[in-house]
Amino acid sequence: MNKLGKLAVLSLILILTLIAAGCGGQETGQQQAGTGQEQKLEKVRLTLPTWPGYGPLFLARDKGFFKEEGLEVEISVIQGLAERKAALKGNKVDGVATTLDIESTLEAEGVPLTIVWALDDSYGGDGIVARKDIKSVADLKGKTVALDVGTTSHFFLLNCLEKAGLSEDDIVMVQSGSAGDAGQAFVAGKVDAAVTWEPWLSRGIEDGKGNLIITSKETPGLIVDAVAFRRDFAESHPREMQALVNGLAKAMEFFAQNQKEAVEIMARAMDMDPETFMDGIRLYSLEDNLKFFDGGIQNTLQKAVDFYYDKKVINNKPDVNKMIDGSYLKNVTK
Repeated sequence: MNKLGKLAVLSLILILTLIAAGCGGQETGQQQAGTGQEQKLEKVRLTLPTWPGYGPLFLARDKGFFKEEGLEVEISVIQGLAERKAALKGNKVDGVATTLDIESTLEAEGVPLTIVWALDDSYGGDGIVARKDIKSVADLKGKTVALDVGTTSHFFLLNCLEKAGLSEDDIVMVQSGSAGDAGQAFVAGKVDAAVTWEPWLSRGIEDGKGNLIITSKETPGLIVDAVAFRRDFAESHPREMQALVNGLAKAMEFFAQNQKEAVEIMARAMDMDPETFMDGIRLYSLEDNLKFFDGGIQNTLQKAVDFYYDKKVINNKPDVNKMIDGSYLKNVTK
């Protein structure tokens, strides 16, 4: 082979080598890009008690709306508030579904939270059930009242007492493990009244032969439930936060168009009666959230902070604005 031929062969080998390297490089780039696209979201762990307002979380899970967003949401039901707080503080869970006032106390206790979605407004679902001879909140003076002290039930009771011209010193508070335990204590005839929620309000009337002296219908906007995460988790997992909010938005869109089926799914997940599941609550859609996060949630949180501080339940007033992140609502995929 002459020099010209050898040069041609070498040139061909060089060209083929470069092509192979280019293809390999391109393949590596696709794999890397593919890895980025296929990267799984981290599982999100939430805890909550039994309350129909938390139904949208189960609806989004069971209808696969979270899954469509590539997100796995693990939901654990823990009835006691102290136990839920311990799970959050101990990093056993990443977030909670609970009332805004409880979230304000967690913030004051040194557990920074980020609230990303409002679930519902209690509209008759919380209340005070009492003996037949007790006709009003004012009649509770000197009576035994079961409740879970330092919780939403406490917040609700103190507001009701204040409106009736009473204070907690005018009643005998009986600590219960949860609002459900308070309802059970009343049905068993151990106390004169109980601050509780459904289904114990109805059971207190039926089985405990009591009457309902006040409900959250008379305190609109006081008891609002929301999904909140430890702030460190929320800030380090923005993709998971967006996926969760997207899934909840889909769930509420499904609820609006298929309410009967949606209620059946939520009620079944929480072992509740679908016929009465929606009694006493108003669920928040994406549109409701966008409106609520534009001033309403700040006002509700501030009211809770001021109230608990004045009653010496908390020792400091956290900045409620740091607790709220409405950016995910604005970025929901349609």
